[in-house]
Amino acid sequence: RDQFLKNWEAKNQRAAWMSKEAEMNAVREHKLFYGGAWHAPAAGDYRPSHNPADGTLLARVANASGDDVDRAVTAALAGFTEWRDVLPLERARLLREVASVIRRNAAELVALDAEDCGNPVAELRGDVQVAAALMEYFAGLVTEMKGASIPVGPNAVNFSVRQPFGVVARILAFNHPFLFCVGKIAAPLAAGNAVIVKPSEQAPLSALRFAELVEGLLPTGTFSVLTGGAEAGAALAAHPKVAMISLVGSAAAGRALMREASATLKPVLLELGGKNALIAYGDADPDQVASALAQGMNFAWCGQSCGSTSRAFVHADIYDEVVAQVAARVAPFQPGDPSDSATSMGAIISAAQTERILGYIAHAKEEGARLVCGGAPPADPALSGGFFVEPTIFADVTPDMRVAREEIFGPVLAIMKWSDEADMLGAVNGLDYGLTCSIWTRDLERAHRTAMAVEVGYVWINETSRHILGAPFGGMKQSGIGREECLGELLAFTQEKNIYISLAAKSR
Repeated sequence: RDQFLKNWEAKNQRAAWMSKEAEMNAVREHKLFYGGAWHAPAAGDYRPSHNPADGTLLARVANASGDDVDRAVTAALAGFTEWRDVLPLERARLLREVASVIRRNAAELVALDAEDCGNPVAELRGDVQVAAALMEYFAGLVTEMKGASIPVGPNAVNFSVRQPFGVVARILAFNHPFLFCVGKIAAPLAAGNAVIVKPSEQAPLSALRFAELVEGLLPTGTFSVLTGGAEAGAALAAHPKVAMISLVGSAAAGRALMREASATLKPVLLELGGKNALIAYGDADPDQVASALAQGMNFAWCGQSCGSTSRAFVHADIYDEVVAQVAARVAPFQPGDPSDSATSMGAIISAAQTERILGYIAHAKEEGARLVCGGAPPADPALSGGFFVEPTIFADVTPDMRVAREEIFGPVLAIMKWSDEADMLGAVNGLDYGLTCSIWTRDLERAHRTAMAVEVGYVWINETSRHILGAPFGGMKQSGIGREECLGELLAFTQEKNIYISLAAKSR
């Protein structure tokens, strides 16, 4: 009964949001939000947004052009001049009110993301709560944007202050639409910047709904949402009045963004891809390692997560036992309707991504990897209208295989056997990626030594996937630039200015 009421409430909240056009059997058209108002795209171009679980057309969304970007930046600059002068504790109060709005509308936002990006509601409930927590966390750090004083003797004072950049743009990925929208604006807003968000063109609806919910809460122009594709992203990166830009996306997208941003030498913050390793030593518990392989792959999100530990290095002493158990650990993840609370694994974002994943699976078989489980779309006819792939595990993989080297961004795990530590670490560090690593051992000294040796930005020991609020998250090499979810992210959205004051008497 309780679950029925929850589902009923979510459906009614979703229905309440739909426009009059929907009542007349036409989907809603979403405009662009900037300058505190909604604007039709300059070129009149709208793109469809579909439910990846069944192909349903959910809405038509404005496709921003360079002209739209220019207008939004102009409006954001006006908003910045007001927002930067709001006292820090008042900024914090307003951001906490934003967090309250999120919590009050959590059920609707969860239901919307489930339809638009294909992640299961059971997992998205956590995303919404983490988004609110990030907003509250950075609201609490507004008084930590401190400079420093430098002693220069009795006749002068020298100190530094931190000031916001101005207009900041954040380009987001599809796999955690609402979490990224809110979580990535919290730090720059707390620092006093105006923020323009460009959500993924594949899952833009929760960002647009968020703009509706907080409309009028922040000073006009402080927060904007521009939906669109590569043209809008490139225009934001190149715009001379966008002072800083960040991206959650692939390494290729990060390189393209840096090229566009280079013309104006604007700083960038990049959270990019990963081909993350899970390392299991021979003294680790095989049962725990098998469970960690399933957990670390983020199968609930169909492996569509930059932090997924998609290549496992399992010591020869426990390799056979781990491989024998891993299919059972993955069995609870069954593709299903993302809007159903009982669903444990959602949908792939698009047909193109599904074809790409299946192509990697076919190639792994050709290269001689042993299929342990999965490897195909589910047989359930009820899922035939959407994009689904079973949890897929390959054993007897070698480090030179494509499945072990390239980021698939899908539910595919490659397991490799190792016996020589130096060779294993060479393979772990042999890729251009360096985001996360999960290490499993009962030996404390070995754990610390390995954690120092792996070339990644975020390490778990006898744990996987967990994010800790305040702990710096980010990658090395081509997995990114900068750190997020911590004080360092807040400071990254400020500029330090030095001020020297002479106290010496001047003769006239």
